[in-house]
Amino acid sequence: MVSDAVVVDSARLRQQTAKLLTVLAVAVCYYATARLGLLQQLVRGQVTPLWPPTGIAVAALLVFGLRIWPGIALGALAANVTIGPSVLPVLVIAAGNTVAPLCSYWLLRRADFRNELDRLRDALALVFLGALAGMLISATMGTGTLVLADAIRAEEFWPTWSVWWTGDAMGVMVVTPFLLVVRRFRRPLGIGPARWAEAITLGVCTLAVTLLATDAEASLLFLVFPFLIWAAFRFERAGAACCALGVSTLTILAAGRMAGPFAQHGLLTNMVTLQAFNGSTALTALLLAAVVTERNSTYREIKRLCTQLSEKVTRQDP
Repeated sequence: MVSDAVVVDSARLRQQTAKLLTVLAVAVCYYATARLGLLQQLVRGQVTPLWPPTGIAVAALLVFGLRIWPGIALGALAANVTIGPSVLPVLVIAAGNTVAPLCSYWLLRRADFRNELDRLRDALALVFLGALAGMLISATMGTGTLVLADAIRAEEFWPTWSVWWTGDAMGVMVVTPFLLVVRRFRRPLGIGPARWAEAITLGVCTLAVTLLATDAEASLLFLVFPFLIWAAFRFERAGAACCALGVSTLTILAAGRMAGPFAQHGLLTNMVTLQAFNGSTALTALLLAAVVTERNSTYREIKRLCTQLSEKVTRQDP
């Protein structure tokens, strides 16, 4: 009996330790990517057009469940404590950064979201519910707190809010699907050199065209869409998520330095343009990838059923 109790206690200790380490890992990833995101800050040293931690937070909740929320809260508090105006605003902003991913998670689960991203409805839910809807909370709470704390003027509310919402939503749109796809990625068997060459060519061409489009003053951002379509049709979710991440990141960097097509406009206009473009990018990549994945899955299922039917007919023949 004693040995059984010891085994149970040991197993429970391992579970608790694993849970604690997972929470700490999420907190560390949140903080590290927050520091990277702040390199592109546009407002008061703390509002950025790309906030990767939201993507990490939503992905962590989808993979590990609600038990991971302390890691998100700890990471958000650590990321904001060095840049916030005072203690109370920091706590409110950290609370908003925690509640927003939780709201996104709740909305996605209510919509029967699947982490495989293999259905059209999953892509739509991630963009509209997880990113655009859920991140309204963090943007509103954060910007409102900065106004009340006199960190920004009242007339700066909407430009600051637009940057905040854009950054948080972009984190979910481009980082979350990338993490979900990479987590499940397995190297396909039987892939030859030609396939790898095509993948490398796609990546190089996508980056080159995106750099060209974001450096030219003319509006050439539409040039990236053929490559997103190429990625979705040929490499499904993995290719679409990777290309969308690269395109969105380079475009956000251009918007942050007011370069290329973002050079002649104000902050609010640039954020609206950036949000619309990256939203279209994510939708194009994820929707096409989901459609192609559904089609290929249906084809494989039909092929399997036909094979089974053929075998049964063969066995019944005299």
